[in-house]
Amino acid sequence: MGKSRNPRRASAAADAVVETVDGGLAQLIPDRDRARAWTLLIDGAPQSHVDLDDPAYLSFEYQRRLGHVIDLAAPPGKPLTAVHLGGGAFTLARYVAATRPRSTQQVVEKDAPLVQLVRRELPLAPNARIRVRSTDAREGLAKVPDGWADLIVADVFSGARTPAHLTSTEFLDEVRRALKPGGLYAANLADGPPLAHLRGQIATAAARFAELALVADPAVLRGKRFGNAVLVASDLPLPVAELTRRAASDPHPARVEHGRTLTDFTGGALPVTDAAAVASPAPPASVFR
Repeated sequence: MGKSRNPRRASAAADAVVETVDGGLAQLIPDRDRARAWTLLIDGAPQSHVDLDDPAYLSFEYQRRLGHVIDLAAPPGKPLTAVHLGGGAFTLARYVAATRPRSTQQVVEKDAPLVQLVRRELPLAPNARIRVRSTDAREGLAKVPDGWADLIVADVFSGARTPAHLTSTEFLDEVRRALKPGGLYAANLADGPPLAHLRGQIATAAARFAELALVADPAVLRGKRFGNAVLVASDLPLPVAELTRRAASDPHPARVEHGRTLTDFTGGALPVTDAAAVASPAPPASVFR
């Protein structure tokens, strides 16, 4: 049987929208505290939060941390050329459009039915200058011209796991090709004890970029629980001091690791190649309860 594309109103929550997409069961749940805000869940896992009245508002911890990276990617208000690998509800693309008007952005989201759902229920502002491609993240990245992007953000999950082909040095070669000299790459990574995936991803980025920083909850870095970490990479020095200040002052404070301490954190992990790449680990069920 084919998957239904017809939305239905959920009986459990008035005004919620539930629809089957390629990635599973998508739910748009209204935020009771914000008039035109919604949370997107896929198979029960929270993916994005969007406030249509205030697209500069970031609710999720990891998206706030990526927001800090976006804020520090250029002087305040300066337009960026940005590529977002993984779309969700286009939260970060909306954030860039709101905080940096006249930015030009591309969103690459493989799940075409999800894109249709988000466009219909949470429409983008007409002047947002956001182009959406419904294709695989690496295939979409290959279509970005050489040296086009000031910023590339990777936030791709399939079944709550990052696909293997988006974890390798060959993938980062494509990222570097599409970035302007000195451009920023930021990736949302998810891992839990013993943090083998996270350590491997840091080693992989270190093989391709001169400067790295990692932003995460201290409990995640200590291997105490499963969670998100934001990896930032560039060939130019990163704004580590300001990123550290912003991360520490968040409602859910995070720590920034860089330099020698970040190298030590990898524990001798080796860069990941296409031949050896595997998907990131699946989160335990308790993460989404």
